[in-house]
Amino acid sequence: MSNKTKVHTYKTMQTLVQKLRNDLKSGDEVQSKSVEIVRSGEDFILLFAYNGTGKTRLSMAFQDAGKKKGNADTLYFNAYTEDLFTWDNDLDGDTERVLRINSASKFFNGFKELALEVKISPYLERYSDFGFKIDYEKWTITFSKGKANNIKISRGEENIFIWCIYLAICELAIDGAEAYSWVKVLYIDDPISSLDDNNAIAVASDLAQLLLKGKDRIKAVISSHHSLFFNVMCNELKRTKKHKQYFLYQGNTPDSYSIRATNDTPFFHHVAMLSELQQASESGNLYTYHFNMLRSVLEKTATFFGLDNFSDCIRGVEDDVLYDRALNLLSHGKYSIYEPKEMVPDTKELFRNILKAFLARYQFSLPEMHTNETKEVTKS
Repeated sequence: MSNKTKVHTYKTMQTLVQKLRNDLKSGDEVQSKSVEIVRSGEDFILLFAYNGTGKTRLSMAFQDAGKKKGNADTLYFNAYTEDLFTWDNDLDGDTERVLRINSASKFFNGFKELALEVKISPYLERYSDFGFKIDYEKWTITFSKGKANNIKISRGEENIFIWCIYLAICELAIDGAEAYSWVKVLYIDDPISSLDDNNAIAVASDLAQLLLKGKDRIKAVISSHHSLFFNVMCNELKRTKKHKQYFLYQGNTPDSYSIRATNDTPFFHHVAMLSELQQASESGNLYTYHFNMLRSVLEKTATFFGLDNFSDCIRGVEDDVLYDRALNLLSHGKYSIYEPKEMVPDTKELFRNILKAFLARYQFSLPEMHTNETKEVTKS
């Protein structure tokens, strides 16, 4: 399938933020000297991006841009949101363990007045089995499970709890609570990390229902590296035509960013991954983690075509047994994109052969993501 959607590159994060904000604007068509003409009035923007791309920094830059225009307009959820809560483990008595709230943050404007427990509990019950109590005088939270009180919940349970607090605040903002009347945009970056598939679907579905409920009042930007979460959000938000989906990745220079619309191809990020693998293969800049990426693409291709195993994608090609063994062996290491280890020459050649065989069988039309044909839309 051919994908002719153009890649747009932004030389700074600030111009990318301007583009996203223009997408969300209501009213007439918006034009800027540094950003292409944008049709206005989107309710939602969905961004798919790999970890390490800069999603969290983008969410903060988006919020900062709102502050520069006057009062803050963005209620964000990202890695910084979790920092608003800190544990006091009662090191002396080891009995009164509490989660402390940073009451100075605007995030908690309506906590005390709006009896947030009533809003939090219905969300929390869907994902967990522990109870909680908020002390609004001391700004602390205590937890219980069964007959055990003042327990310290796990890191995963803590993340779920904070996410439920955010959902409750979003609901208040959507319902028009005065304490959150300043909220015009929700910016949500990777709401729950390391989700299993069931929870990814549940969290995405619940979030989509809430966003659709408030679409006439509050707009939203959602970014994620989690492919299943992203695709569930895409499918759920199809109920409104006023949304955009983008694949976000770093551009050719350290401070630049590129986006490509994926509205017509919701699984574009897998094709984009193939494009990056092909570019790495051609340049010779191949690292051990590229085998993990290639196996991931084959697994998703096998699922799409109803095949039993990823190795079925290369079954019947020359040296298919060797390729199968190589993928099984070389994709099992815990290879990190942050600590890359370059492949040795023989392994590079093996990788190229497997990729070539796969692309010969499944003739994807790969996007030209890092070429001179990429449209540059910023001048500064």
